[in-house]
Amino acid sequence: QLQLVESGGGLVQPGGSLRLSCTASGFSLGDYAVGWFRQAPGKERERVSYISDIRGITYYADSVKGRFTISRDNAKNTVYLQMNTLKPEDTGVYYCAAGARSKAAMLWYALSRYDYWGPGTQVTVSS
Repeated sequence: QLQLVESGGGLVQPGGSLRLSCTASGFSLGDYAVGWFRQAPGKERERVSYISDIRGITYYADSVKGRFTISRDNAKNTVYLQMNTLKPEDTGVYYCAAGARSKAAMLWYALSRYDYWGPGTQVTVSS
């Protein structure tokens, strides 16, 4: 069964850090580009970050640049999102998604770029 699962979410105070993990089973995540998205209550899902499959090219939403870092460990079939200096507006459900190489020409933040999605992990930034 092809599956993505996020982990590492939780409650953190403003200024704190969390590291999210996105682990694949049933396929090699190293063959896919991976995106992170988030969705706050009552809002649309928005882009957060992206890492390509072969060259490891990364992109970030302006709102997280300088604070979040995406990385991948193909040996562990996992992509990470290190989140530092968290703000209350970072609160939401965070989703990872994997997109096949055949869709590489698509914009990284297009939801249709991705073939597999995880169920999400809740991140709450509050004092």
